[in-house]
Parts: sequence; structure tokens; C-alpha cells
Amino acid sequence: MVDIDYDIGIVGAGLAGLTTAIQLRKRGYSVVIFEKNSFPFHRVCGEYISLESWDYLVDCGIELAGMTLPVIKNLQVSTLSGILLNTGLDLGGFGISRYTIDGLLAMRAREVGVEVQDNCKVDHMERRSNYYLIHSPTASVRVRMAIGAFGKRSNIDVYWKRDFISRKPNALNNYIGIKYHIKTDFPDDTIALHNFKNGYCGISKIEDNKYCLCYLTTASNLQDSGSIKEMEQQFLYKNTYLRQLFEQSEFQYNQPLSISQISFDTKEPVFARTPLIGDTCGMITPLCGNGMSMAMHSGKLLTQLVDKYLQKQLSLDGMLAAYVDEWKKQFAVRLQAGRFVQRQLGKEWRTNLFISLLKKFPAITNRIIEKTHGKNF
Repeated sequence: MVDIDYDIGIVGAGLAGLTTAIQLRKRGYSVVIFEKNSFPFHRVCGEYISLESWDYLVDCGIELAGMTLPVIKNLQVSTLSGILLNTGLDLGGFGISRYTIDGLLAMRAREVGVEVQDNCKVDHMERRSNYYLIHSPTASVRVRMAIGAFGKRSNIDVYWKRDFISRKPNALNNYIGIKYHIKTDFPDDTIALHNFKNGYCGISKIEDNKYCLCYLTTASNLQDSGSIKEMEQQFLYKNTYLRQLFEQSEFQYNQPLSISQISFDTKEPVFARTPLIGDTCGMITPLCGNGMSMAMHSGKLLTQLVDKYLQKQLSLDGMLAAYVDEWKKQFAVRLQAGRFVQRQLGKEWRTNLFISLLKKFPAITNRIIEKTHGKNF
């Protein structure tokens, strides 16, 4: 037998990793979680969280009700030609910055006894004979169960040689994300999605009377423009609603946050005999508005199965197989629907046709929203 340092090791302290760490610690397990950045910090993210995860966050110890966060119940979508779709969101969501919610979760994790090692980049993780080894430049730890929560794209993906890393650029895997915080005049209860050539930009309110302005576009748009500012003027300003937002808002920092090589290609919930949660095992297109809730929900599904494995009620292979089945049952249709919607946007004629169809047939709009969202968990 090999000496074990922790019951559970989690690589990546985003929403999926932190909530899973808290829930597993609450069940009595020793947990260590690694994060390459130092808390608190900003992330490129739309910062709209579907209300399906409200109760779960409260169960993790986050007192959301006392934070007077904006509750968002309406959706607005525009096209380059000025077509505007307005619809309600049955479930809706709330706005909060990742700087705030991640910071609160990291604090809560430490309070319940999770060993949070931030500013620590993991080199690799692997299954050994009867334990997992997680290695970083400063230390190696041995754990009974390792969980990958390292996000959209990581050096571990490269180390593992995951399939999506080597795929050639296509319509689903060569995006960049840009985020600002702004102050502006916009309804508190609405999230807007404004389309432009090869991309779309979302805006919704967060805490402290600020708004998150975040857009997704192709890497080729940036390459053709030469800089983010020139790209915004060349592509985003062509949408009248976006031009007004950029010209009439007060930007809270000079330079935006950015991320590249975003992929919506299919990924595996389990790789190298390691269970994966959040964006690590599949990222829904941001326009669907529930990626963060899906990330946390995947962690909840895994928590229940890891508990059974550590209690020796399931074998490792049995636990991993059960997780794949549960993950597909919960998320496969949502990811497929998200990819379908993503393909309809970008080219002006197709976007106009798609949004016009949704305006004319509200039942289709409601069906798409239903297919891309889950229920309270």
C-alpha cells in the first residue's frame, strides 16, 4: 500500500472544482484543490448564471439572497440588419462576477477544511496502480481519487494528447473571448445577445451596478483586424445596438480580458481513467446561458458517485462508467442543441433567417431554450 496524502485531489478551482471540493469535504473527505491563478481574480465569462443552480450554491454555503443580485428574466437578441427578438426566460438567471463568486467559493472551501493551493500550476496527473498522482513544480501528492476541472484548454490536455487539441480549425473550435465590465443604461432584468459577423456579444447586469459585456468571435476576425480595438470598430460597430453600447458606456478598465483557442468540439467526461467536470469535459456555447450551471451540475453528479467509490460500493471502472452515463443523460442533448444554434449565427443571411423564424414562431424559441437548459438540481 502507498501512503495517501488526501482522499481527493481536484485540478482547477473554477465553479465546478470549488463546489465539488466543498461538497466532498462536507461528506468528510480530505480534499486538496489546485489553481494556477491567485484568488480573487477575473475570468473571461458572461457572468450570467442560470437559476437552476441557485439552491446548489446556497447548499455550498454562499448566501446569495443577502447579496441583492440582479435577477434576469428577459432575453433580447439582435441581428446586424436590426431585427430584434424579445422573449421571456421561464427559469431565468442572476448576474454576479466571477471575481466575486469564485472568491466567495474559495473562501468557503477553506472554511470547511479544503486545502486550496492557488498560484500552483499542475504539470500532469495520472492513475497509478491504486492511487492517482498529481504533480506540480512544487510538490507531488497522492490521492485516492483525482478530478479534472481545469477548464476549456490546459497544459494537461496537451500532456494527455486529447483529441480536440489536435483537430484542425473548424466552425466549432477556433474562437476567442473578450470581456469588459462597464457602467451603462440597460434594463436590470434583461440579458441581450447582439450578433455581428462571425460572433455575438452579450450584456447583462452583475453586482455593484455594473454590467458584464462579453463577446465571442472567430480568431480570423482578430487576425484580419490586427488589434482588439480595430476588430470592435470593424465588426461589432456594424450592429447599431453594439455601437451604442461601446460609445455610450463607461468602461471600468482600459484593457479587456481575453482568452483564445476556445473549442465547442466534443470532449470526453472521462479520460486517462480520470473523471472530468465543467468545461473540461464539454463546453456549451455561451449564447445558451447556462454553462456555469452545467459545470456545477456535473460536479454534483460526480460527487455522489465518488462517494460510493470511496465507500467501496462501486469499483473504479463501475464508477467511471456510471458517471459517463449520467453525464450524457444530463448534458448530451443540451450540448448538441447549443452547437446547432451556434452554427446558425455568424453569417448575416443565416442569422437573419434564424432570428426571423424565432420571432414568427415563439414556440420554437421556447423549445430551444428548454433544450439548452436543465431544471433545478
